[in-house]
Amino acid sequence: MQIHDFHFSSKTSWGPCLLLGFFRSHCFYFIIFFFLTQFKDMDLHILDHRLRVTSICKDGLVNFTHSLIKLMFLRNKTRCKFFSLTETPDNYTVVLDEEGFKELPSSEHLQVEGATWLPLNVVSNGNASSSSQAVGVTKIAKSVIAPLAEQHVSVFMLSTYQTDFILVREKDLPVVIHTLEEEFKIYREEEGEPVPVHSKDMQNGFHKNGKEAVKLTVHPVLSPQNQFCVMSLDPDTLPAIATTLIDVLFYSNSSVKDEAPPTQGLDCIKFFSFSLIDGYISIVMDTETQRRFPTNLLFTSSSGELWRMVRIGGQPLGFDECGIVAQISQPLAEADISAYYISTFSFDHALVPEEDIGSVIAMLQQQRLEVVS
Repeated sequence: MQIHDFHFSSKTSWGPCLLLGFFRSHCFYFIIFFFLTQFKDMDLHILDHRLRVTSICKDGLVNFTHSLIKLMFLRNKTRCKFFSLTETPDNYTVVLDEEGFKELPSSEHLQVEGATWLPLNVVSNGNASSSSQAVGVTKIAKSVIAPLAEQHVSVFMLSTYQTDFILVREKDLPVVIHTLEEEFKIYREEEGEPVPVHSKDMQNGFHKNGKEAVKLTVHPVLSPQNQFCVMSLDPDTLPAIATTLIDVLFYSNSSVKDEAPPTQGLDCIKFFSFSLIDGYISIVMDTETQRRFPTNLLFTSSSGELWRMVRIGGQPLGFDECGIVAQISQPLAEADISAYYISTFSFDHALVPEEDIGSVIAMLQQQRLEVVS
């Protein structure tokens, strides 16, 4: 649309002038209205999965290989639609829906977090908030993560190549909806169809968690030297990398400490994450592991960006403490630094662009000093 200059004379009609003046005086309100309506286009979907968070100890992996291979590669043999497996130096974290959970044998080597978790997903203009836009958890830090932390809602994060999943305990859902319904249109997916929900619709109604505010614990962070990549794969080509995946996950289990020279210490850690969720595959691995895979099958963003890790926690974090994700994601959001965020049974992990790792570590160390002092 072109806006032409007005040249006033005694014959000029004052109608256009008044209209232009009205537009200029109300321009600010038009802009505010535009951004508010744009923000309201952000929807929050409660996905149709009921999840369990589990841990398999390294020594007991042999008891679960049959089940895990079935869940990863034999989609026609299982009804599981949400499956994520992450290997760390400590254990294997497996997040899966109720159908997948039935596949895991009972074992002393399996730990199960007691709650049922529901995955939330922010959807913008009808499309999932995509991590390929290089924003990740920072995009939802202020609108979702921080408000839930203020209401003492514990979250478990799972970033993938495609999107970011925010897992909340099922019992906290009334609090979640009440907290976020002013900012988002909230839908609950039922048999593939989104159904609007409001806090007044919840059977139990809204109730605060009843937890008093506790002093924030700022956990120590570790930054290993590995370079990581976040990749995806066409599910139809999964069989082509099956033997490599099985080798990486089940037959390369000697710890980094055993493999590395004594002087290296914790400079590098073992971290590999595979997710198969509603037919979409996401893989997070370091560049050394990536070299073992065919280069023509895995794909990443057009920039081919490399990522560095920040591991959060000196001791296992547990599941009851609130605000851990917020204390990492909020400073990153304020600095406009992208991040993938993957929670595991013991620790949390943020992946930030390689060029930002120095400033991120400095920022988090400064935050820790301010809280301690």
